[in-house]
Amino acid sequence: MLSKNIKYTDYNGVEREETFLFNLSKAELMEMEMGTTGGLAEMIKKIISTQDTPTIMDIFKKIILKAYGEKSADGKRFIKTGPNGRPLSEAFAETEAYSELYMELSTNAEAAAKFVNGIMPKEVADKAAALTPEEKSKILPANFAEQPTNN
Repeated sequence: MLSKNIKYTDYNGVEREETFLFNLSKAELMEMEMGTTGGLAEMIKKIISTQDTPTIMDIFKKIILKAYGEKSADGKRFIKTGPNGRPLSEAFAETEAYSELYMELSTNAEAAAKFVNGIMPKEVADKAAALTPEEKSKILPANFAEQPTNN
């Protein structure tokens, strides 16, 4: 799980700094990987190599919103759906905090790599960290392969 402090100015002109939580479970990662023809990692690698900026930005949006949630008080759950049945990420996407994060990840490869590594389950991040640079280059885009994990 990644805890991210984001500074932003709200719609009343008030400067704020809040901590937001992001996480992807192993099941969510598997769903994303298996739900993408050829696999998510391979698709991202191809998109980056062709410099398809609109698609890259769309993927970042989906990853941010898929990972956003709130930890339950007892720490047993990472809640992504509100009492009304709607994703909590819908409300987050309507904030300037989301806009600040989106712009940071879209324009800074190092920040994007830290974010992606930080939202991964610890076991997945540990396995990724243990890969050799050659192994990483086969499954990750070049600008993600050398980044440290954030766990």
